[in-house]
Amino acid sequence: MGSSAGTNVATVSIHTTNDMPIVHPQSLEALCLVPFNINPHYLDSSPDSTHMGETREDRIKEFHEENTTPVLGIREGSYVLVDGGKMTLLGGMGAKLFTCGNEARVFASGSDLSFLL
Repeated sequence: MGSSAGTNVATVSIHTTNDMPIVHPQSLEALCLVPFNINPHYLDSSPDSTHMGETREDRIKEFHEENTTPVLGIREGSYVLVDGGKMTLLGGMGAKLFTCGNEARVFASGSDLSFLL
């Protein structure tokens, strides 16, 4: 599917990329190879952080104020393998799934995420 930005363009849209466009693109739609969005390099916020800006979780929650597309925050070193109708989370750090109106769910490496397909 791709890695980093390549992962973003394989999903429903590039709304949940970590990069801000410096020009207004014609569209934020992507290739729709999977029916959800991915936030690659996802970082959990740290309670000890002195960062005063938005966290990735904040940004994804803002996305869900206007959109219902699920977002899979894939931590560094993790990836998904799609083989036919089966999708498995692999790598060492797991992922966090954000769905509109629900608490985020954490998944460990080896988890079957086929329900997202």
